[in-house]
Amino acid sequence: MTQSYRIAEVTNQQQTLIATVEQDERAAYFYIRPAESFRGEFAVRGCWLRNLLPAPAQEDNEAMAQGRVPLLSAEFCRTLEAEPMLVPAGLQVIWEPSDDGAALWYQGQLLAVIPGWSLYQQKQVSFSAGCIRENRLTAPLGSASTNDYYARAEQHRHFWRDWHDGHLWEPMQRDLLKCYEAQYGESLKYYAIDQGNWPPMAISQHYHQGSWYFLTLGMSIRPMPWVDYLYDDLAAQYRRVELAMAIDAEVMTEENAVQMASALASFAHFPWARLSWLGEGHTLQSSVAPVGFEGFILSHALAREESRFALPKREGDKVNLLWASPVTTAEREFAEADDKGGLELIDRLLDYGAGHIFRPRQQIVEPAK
Repeated sequence: MTQSYRIAEVTNQQQTLIATVEQDERAAYFYIRPAESFRGEFAVRGCWLRNLLPAPAQEDNEAMAQGRVPLLSAEFCRTLEAEPMLVPAGLQVIWEPSDDGAALWYQGQLLAVIPGWSLYQQKQVSFSAGCIRENRLTAPLGSASTNDYYARAEQHRHFWRDWHDGHLWEPMQRDLLKCYEAQYGESLKYYAIDQGNWPPMAISQHYHQGSWYFLTLGMSIRPMPWVDYLYDDLAAQYRRVELAMAIDAEVMTEENAVQMASALASFAHFPWARLSWLGEGHTLQSSVAPVGFEGFILSHALAREESRFALPKREGDKVNLLWASPVTTAEREFAEADDKGGLELIDRLLDYGAGHIFRPRQQIVEPAK
């Protein structure tokens, strides 16, 4: 059997996915593979890059039957002759900011794109510069004017370059703090929650009208995984969030409030650490939920009118502010029982009179038998 050589390997920010470039004497391919802990959830995605032998007239079924990577047949190839082997030093993998897709650049030219949303469905989706007609191995990459994924790959390269320069965080931080302070007064304390890694993220603490407020900064730097696949053209309305928590100071000391709000620090990393997303009605378990509660439900609808304020947009996208409100085990199970369970639980909380500020309350659903 032909030996394939891995000539590039790059993990994403959260080390949930691994991008590789592999070639043998026949062909070169680009892959995105799930890390060990995600192999049961997501499949390997592949993209043909180039033939290193002359393109066959017919589909290379023999190679596939023998477990070898196939050549792309002539009718789909930009170049019919054998192309030279890829030189590892010329390769550069650039991940999408959402951390679930990547582009491959070679000697400064865009060679291939595997979009992030392709992770969440069965069909292989990729775009290759060497392809001229769509086929089951890949589709044409085209140009920035003919293929939105080409244009996005260029935007992502600029995104990483600009963040590498280190000048973007300060104005974003300032704008978010200004927005929060306009609602809840001066930021009393500021907690970095990024462990010194990119992206910068923090929690700002405020005291306003008898309640402690905690709000994240930096989650909205990156779009969340899944959202482009789920919402398509409406994704810009849902793919960026910041999180918040409010606690009545009469029912909890500052020290206990800070401990409870520390849940936001782990929630802020959740979408990219778990290749998931956060939205209205989503629930998360937490060991720092108050006594009698097991986790939190996220909601914009629970906020009273004075806390429904607009956050600064990011790259033209809306940024949603989701409030974390404690829920019991039975309530979490109710919310997770079906797709609309979280939204129904929010409706019940609103009917009960609960809002975004935490105060002790009764459980509002019956425990499952």
